[in-house]
Amino acid sequence: MTTAIRHPYLDHPGPIAFAHRGGAADGVENTTAQFRRAVELGYRYIETDVHATADGRLVAFHDTTLDRVTDGAGRIADLPWAEVRRARVGGREPVPLFEELLETFPEVRWNIDVKAEPALRPLLDLLERTGAWDRVCLGSFSEARVLRAQRLAGPRLATSLGTGGVLSLRLRSWGLPAAPRRSAVAAQVPQTQSGVPVVDARFVRAAHARGLHVHVWTINEPARMHRLLDLGVDGIMTDHIDTLREVMEERGVWV
Repeated sequence: MTTAIRHPYLDHPGPIAFAHRGGAADGVENTTAQFRRAVELGYRYIETDVHATADGRLVAFHDTTLDRVTDGAGRIADLPWAEVRRARVGGREPVPLFEELLETFPEVRWNIDVKAEPALRPLLDLLERTGAWDRVCLGSFSEARVLRAQRLAGPRLATSLGTGGVLSLRLRSWGLPAAPRRSAVAAQVPQTQSGVPVVDARFVRAAHARGLHVHVWTINEPARMHRLLDLGVDGIMTDHIDTLREVMEERGVWV
């Protein structure tokens, strides 16, 4: 059995409840107001995304462009912060700087999806400047970006597995040969991918045998939440933050 890679980010009794984008079902995802609602509901782990503006400011925002969720338009990477800050999510809430979120919610731990390469260095510089390494787990759909973050920051930065690491873990859970990946602290995965199950009892056992947490996204139905908790997953990310709290309270694992 592989020795668990312990990181202060994972210090939490029982399964972790993650507010996905602060609770995207409320319609004002990735905003200070939505993060505050999650915190007031009792969440201490929040999933968000980061992009860098044209002048290098790090914002909490999911999409490449402002168009879908704000009254603004254009690619964030092409716009200065002075313009991005005028956009309103849902027509009412400003786009927050990630640095301000660290200050506003000092007890929150952040699960950060680095959406584009230009955001990586500003994020690592911010964590260095603020000493917030223990409060962040970094992930990305880009395997190369995760590996680069690990090389630049070393073990002080918690990361989830990249796509290649998840595939390796899935193969090993089936008893197939695959190169082990041990530098991450968690496998953060969908329950299924293209109709193929990702998270099952074998996957959870294989992850735990290698010292990895299993965090599953994005789960919004109570029945699925119960099934995953029955499997022994270590965390669930949800848009429906009231629902996940109710399920975990029912099971006696809400902390």
